[in-house]
Amino acid sequence: MKKILLALSLLPMVNLVNAQTKTLKTHSGNPIFKGWYADPEGVIFEKNYWVYPTFSAPYEKQVFLDAFSSPDLVTWTKHPRILDTANIKWAKKAIWAPAIIKKKNQYFLFFGANDIQSDQETGGIGVAVANNPAGPFKDHLGKPLVDKFHNGAQPIDQFVFKDKDGKYYLIYGGWKHCNIARLNDQFTGFLPMKDGSTFKEITPENYVEGPFMFIRNNKYYFMWSEGGWTGPDYSVAYAIADSPMGPFKRVGKILQQDAKIANGAGHHSVIRNEKSDDWYIVYHRRPLNQTNGNARETCIDRMYFDKDGFIKPIVMTTEGVSRKSLR
Repeated sequence: MKKILLALSLLPMVNLVNAQTKTLKTHSGNPIFKGWYADPEGVIFEKNYWVYPTFSAPYEKQVFLDAFSSPDLVTWTKHPRILDTANIKWAKKAIWAPAIIKKKNQYFLFFGANDIQSDQETGGIGVAVANNPAGPFKDHLGKPLVDKFHNGAQPIDQFVFKDKDGKYYLIYGGWKHCNIARLNDQFTGFLPMKDGSTFKEITPENYVEGPFMFIRNNKYYFMWSEGGWTGPDYSVAYAIADSPMGPFKRVGKILQQDAKIANGAGHHSVIRNEKSDDWYIVYHRRPLNQTNGNARETCIDRMYFDKDGFIKPIVMTTEGVSRKSLR
């Protein structure tokens, strides 16, 4: 009788475990977290996946950045207001497209602010620094790092690239122009190129904005967004070169709208799990039932290469990617 009573007393616990097992997510789902977020920068820090997106809202309300972390691509933790215009005296609105990189024991967060339309306005690309990937981030310079239009490029949509030789570059630009510039060791300015110039234009065919670069098999993959960010034709294309300076010849689009899934798929980043050699594309897209330009969600899907090293077209999904721990 005692054994029967003990078994009956354990039933609620068994049922709870079974319920938890049944509800344990095996895939990330898309979007990967709630809320309107865009322009996501995906990266790996300390055996966690991190995503740093734009808070997608009207420019006057777009005055802070949140971050999200996950040990397995499935369970995400929100880190609110890691950067706020209250800590960046020159930034008033339109904080967007964060790019982050770790150097030694510090985290440097690059961001665009104020959406300047000319050299006479205050704003551009700024840098903030923290000792933790979750912030809080403080202004690194007290002024923008790039506050002028060089080679016709609006100073927005920044990406920081570390080359094989340890050199760091800022790749950025809107208004259909893209520049690359070598950062100094303190990330407070730039070093001249071999020809004496500071900002070198590397704009490929059909480039609009949102640059991203990575190395695979000693080849430089340069990716960007095409089309209008509020329209259904927003998309991602890429090129391959032997140097971060190019020249970059456009290969073609690899991410674009799917009438069954979403519109406006673009402004992405790429994450590689080096242990498993799994590649992921993190991007934003607009639900089919939304027409508001700021109605954008952050999603993730697998990215594959063919035998010749070309990127296969991305298949957008609602289930996202499977659980993949870094630990």
